[in-house]
Amino acid sequence: MKDSKEIKQLVLWAMKIAVGSCLSIYIADAMHLESHIAAGSVTLLTLVTTKWETVKLSLYRLITFVITVAFCWLFFLNTNSVWLAYGCFTFMMVIICGWMEWKATISVNALIAMHFLTQKDFSMEFILNEFMLVLIGITMAVILNLFNNNLDSKEEIISGMRHVEQRLQMILGEMAAYLSNKEMQRNVWDDIIALERDLEKYIGSAYDYQNNTFQSHPQYYIEYFEMRSKQTNILHNLHYKMKKMRHMPKQAAVVADYILYMMDYVVEINVPAEQMERLSELFGNLEKEELPVTREEFESRAILYHILTELEEFLVVKRRFVDGMSDFQWKEYWKREKEEK
Repeated sequence: MKDSKEIKQLVLWAMKIAVGSCLSIYIADAMHLESHIAAGSVTLLTLVTTKWETVKLSLYRLITFVITVAFCWLFFLNTNSVWLAYGCFTFMMVIICGWMEWKATISVNALIAMHFLTQKDFSMEFILNEFMLVLIGITMAVILNLFNNNLDSKEEIISGMRHVEQRLQMILGEMAAYLSNKEMQRNVWDDIIALERDLEKYIGSAYDYQNNTFQSHPQYYIEYFEMRSKQTNILHNLHYKMKKMRHMPKQAAVVADYILYMMDYVVEINVPAEQMERLSELFGNLEKEELPVTREEFESRAILYHILTELEEFLVVKRRFVDGMSDFQWKEYWKREKEEK
């Protein structure tokens, strides 16, 4: 079942295609172009879901139009058989477009080729007629794809960021409770898997948002969710290690306290320098502890140390994200100058 957002996007897309196709046909008819209905088909075939894809596809259509005319002239005027001429044209067009990775242009090229095959007219007037059909169709597609509800999309993305942070904090709190030998109120595995699914959806939404704007900085949202996805994978591994502990050493309480401290800083605007420093101190304190006596204690202590290394990697992932932010992103999203490393 599609949710309300997907239904809204589908309706908007259908409206843009319907309106754009009608207007293209109307304009082409008003200009007295032959086969004016084809302009509506060009708009329909060009109006894909994002601005950038529409712009790129429109550019490819203009480039391949020249190739289409050349192949039509080559095969249609020099081959008596209609079906053989169209077959040769299609073969070469698919080869060229496939090699250039412009397969989406094949449909319109085939449509224009049918007009040339039917008319056998290669005068400049007819070529200009066909070019105008393509130009009207793609122009209308580009104009209509400027209208996207980006404000709502941005608000949903930001809401998703807050949701992910809250879920990460909740999972970390559950892990701290487990290390403290407290009764578990939730299934941590289910929470992690649910968060991984949510992150896949948010990453897709971030890509859609970026492709529907002509600005480059929305890449920030993609990088943010990918960073959180890596952290979630780390928590997945971390919880797996915790479940293998047969004996809970006394040092586990110290690690649990650190997790409770750290989870408050799982927020967007935070450079984890202080958290990494405190973790380094925790490593040092654990190394000063008495060595384990039994094999069970040794194995549990080793797992506990591995948990700390996973927590360190959790922070390193955020640190890398912060270090990769541009000066503009610091000002745009964090409202301050970039800090020195």
